[in-house]
Amino acid sequence: MKRYVLALAACLAAAPLWAGDALFSEVSYTGDDGGPAVAASQFRNPVLAGFYPDPSAIRVGEDFYLVTSTFGYFPGLPIFHSKDLVSWRQIGNAIHRPGQIDYGQNEQITRGLFAATISHHDGTFYVANTCFYCDRGNFIVTAKDPAGPWSDPIWLGFSGIDPSLFFDDDGRAWIVNNDIPEGEMRYDGHRAIWLQQYDVTAGKMVGPRTVLVDGGADPASKPEHIEGPHLFKHDGWYFLTAAEGGTGDMHAQMVWRSRQVTGPYEPFPGNPTLTQRDLDPQRPEPVTSTGHAQFVKLEDGTWWAVFLAVRPYHGDQYKTQLGRETFLLPVTWKDGWPVILPRGERVPMVLERPALPRGEQPLATSGRIEWVERFSGPALPPQWVTIHPPQTAWFRTGAGGLSITPSTVPLGTQGIGGPLQPAYVAHRLQHHQATLTATLARWDPAAGELAGLALIQNENYHYIVAVERDDQGPAVSLYRRAGKDTDAVGQRLARVALASTDKPVSLRFELKAPGLDALYAVDGGDWQPVAKGLDSSLLSIQTAGGFIGNTFGLYAYRRQDASAAK
Repeated sequence: MKRYVLALAACLAAAPLWAGDALFSEVSYTGDDGGPAVAASQFRNPVLAGFYPDPSAIRVGEDFYLVTSTFGYFPGLPIFHSKDLVSWRQIGNAIHRPGQIDYGQNEQITRGLFAATISHHDGTFYVANTCFYCDRGNFIVTAKDPAGPWSDPIWLGFSGIDPSLFFDDDGRAWIVNNDIPEGEMRYDGHRAIWLQQYDVTAGKMVGPRTVLVDGGADPASKPEHIEGPHLFKHDGWYFLTAAEGGTGDMHAQMVWRSRQVTGPYEPFPGNPTLTQRDLDPQRPEPVTSTGHAQFVKLEDGTWWAVFLAVRPYHGDQYKTQLGRETFLLPVTWKDGWPVILPRGERVPMVLERPALPRGEQPLATSGRIEWVERFSGPALPPQWVTIHPPQTAWFRTGAGGLSITPSTVPLGTQGIGGPLQPAYVAHRLQHHQATLTATLARWDPAAGELAGLALIQNENYHYIVAVERDDQGPAVSLYRRAGKDTDAVGQRLARVALASTDKPVSLRFELKAPGLDALYAVDGGDWQPVAKGLDSSLLSIQTAGGFIGNTFGLYAYRRQDASAAK
């Protein structure tokens, strides 16, 4: 952890920031979506609430490690540690240096770092990943300490996505991944799972590349987008597991097995081993879109699985601001096959904990979550992110809080990458019922400048409550962007005049999905409304599209014509 902080601090080191920067003294968060009570012997799903999709987990001795996707955010691929599979603590990120990977000129935050997998062999940790819409595709990074530092990428040179590294008993390493099938695609979404040997010493692929599964568990049904494959070995069998049906409500986890790593693989007659797609879509408090599972064997011989799922509100399959989250369930072996959840059963939100000593949980990642961040350390804590890696040092942490230099790039910019980076420092949203608060301790904007609190789904859908200066003077304003055809900053929905900018101003979003209120307070005074009864559902996947979750955070923007005023 210490090495991660020092590395990120060094890469962002710069001369003291300009005195006109926005200084945020703190950010606070309180979230609680309720649910049934949890006894001491139980845990609550999801175990990683909010935008933590495509989980991959391993056990190394008595320790568990987990990595999830991050797409266009940086640092990328968060690494978590646990002693009990339930209480997770982020210890670093596999992509943590701005020069480590070029995300490319991706026009969407949903591109970038896709589903990662974590492996361990002979004292070294490996993370395999795809940088989607980047120049070079699939890669591996390595580390002796999972907290970092992690190596520069070892580029693998094959196409497709979702590589997963498997070490066999004889020490040979193999990579499975999703790619287009051999020959012509028979239908839209037709994909295959490929296998090839990886030479760890040389850092390159060797030998033939072989198709293990073409289409899915039942090719005649034309299953779409088989992806997220993993290999593991149990009781003399090689097991291949992968998701199919896309990442929406048709998502399902499939299993195959073979006596040889290279196949042929036979499908589990009871497939899928996990899905919620057969259930009544009108059921109360649904969990949907289950898949991208990975199996983990405990020292006592029992098995568990981490997987992604979605918690919609109002029974809608896609209406969520949280994106895909990390869930945990026990695995039962039946006739030599692993079953995560019997067909037709609902994902339980509360269940008995694994038979492991209770782990340390200094910062909650599920259930009720409450924290305050004052940014007093030498670098951002590892859970805070920007859109793409910073190319210049436009923010700084310290005793006074977080200083941000306003950017002339608005949140709604298409083709973000390189110098086109909004000045936005963000955290994942983890609840549908949450209060987000930021305090501007120092901010004296020129005309055309604003700084404040943003809540975003992607480049085209966001809310911003900010302190700005227009031709009428200083004010707290609320902006909303609802589609790529609207102004990149957004439409101003409300304006409340301020007497001056001499005193600290606190800004707040109160989220009760699908409702949203924006408020402000001056110098610790009473909260006053900026706008109430806003519609937060425009930040849902259903409206905004894509498959990522919301982030919120600190934002500073300067219109191009305001630059000369300073």
